[in-house]
Amino acid sequence: MAGVIYDHVVKKFGDFTAIQDLNLDVKDKEFLVLVGPSGCGKTTALRCLAGLEEITEGQVIIGDRVVNDVAPKDRDIAMVFQSYALYPHMTVFDNMAFGLKLRKVPKAEIEKRVMEAARTLGIESLLKRKPRELSGGQRQRVAVGRAIVREPKVFLFDEPLSNLDAKLRVQTRAEISKLHQRLQTTFIYVTHDQTEAMTMATRIAVMNKGILQQLDTPQNLYDKPNNLFVAGFIGSPAMNFFNMKVVREGAEMFVQNNDHKIKIPAEKHAALANLVGLDVIFGIRPEDIHNPDFAPASIIGEAIEAKVDVTELMGNEIFVYLMSSDTSFVARVDPRSRYKVGENIKLLLNMGNFHIFDPSRNPENPVAIF
Repeated sequence: MAGVIYDHVVKKFGDFTAIQDLNLDVKDKEFLVLVGPSGCGKTTALRCLAGLEEITEGQVIIGDRVVNDVAPKDRDIAMVFQSYALYPHMTVFDNMAFGLKLRKVPKAEIEKRVMEAARTLGIESLLKRKPRELSGGQRQRVAVGRAIVREPKVFLFDEPLSNLDAKLRVQTRAEISKLHQRLQTTFIYVTHDQTEAMTMATRIAVMNKGILQQLDTPQNLYDKPNNLFVAGFIGSPAMNFFNMKVVREGAEMFVQNNDHKIKIPAEKHAALANLVGLDVIFGIRPEDIHNPDFAPASIIGEAIEAKVDVTELMGNEIFVYLMSSDTSFVARVDPRSRYKVGENIKLLLNMGNFHIFDPSRNPENPVAIF
């Protein structure tokens, strides 16, 4: 088993920098997810680790070995691709065994490893079939099985669930999580889907424009984002953002704009003292915006008003899309709520759980104050 280190890794394609000074320490047996929008550099980072891309600067280390100049086949990694990459003319057994045959592994050992992997993945009955006879989910299991039989130090997954339907994605990501627990091997997994990242990862590395934005546990990323990008990317529906100004009136402090004036709890005053009179971004997640009729009694509630634009009944909750003159935002409210489109309503913000971002510290990606 082995950990992985990206040490000041830079990857350029001509004048374009795909990865900018990436420093990342993946612990042994960890399930690390690289997440971010298309073009953020996450797949390039994975391909640099696999040896499919040559890095421009820095070092990639697997275990205690620098692998910059090591051929992909000798890096002791196994990769599962989005496209499955199965040989169409081979059976499932032969697809899984192919890499071992190339390494001259004894026939009995090959059969033992393939059968063990097939049992682990529940595909024993498929071993004589060819890929065209399999569903998308079955093909993905075969691709994972082909990686398992190699018994690598590190498993790499490049958006392996993207070609599956929604129900099968949920089922397969649970299977991959259980597989990690069973194998106790280092998993590095790339996805653009933050829900996959949140549900599967030990830690998540959020990337944007080739830069690592934050590395942390799923819960810490959700509760304590470093900046506006992370706050908006992690969570579904995304965090709501309001352009506001910090004002002080006597002993009280508020954030306000043309539509809303929101009182800040006293314990947050000190953190905002230097921002009085300045523009900030107020952030609050949809689940912290409540219908007053069903709001928990324990919250620190601040009332605002808005107009209902769209409602989406989800069964156990309702997504209410709202409009004020300056912005649109969404609330996740109790399913007993009976809101009508076009109605002006009152809502309660949970001021025990909100965020302030300071654009003056980085106009392109404001830094979180808290």
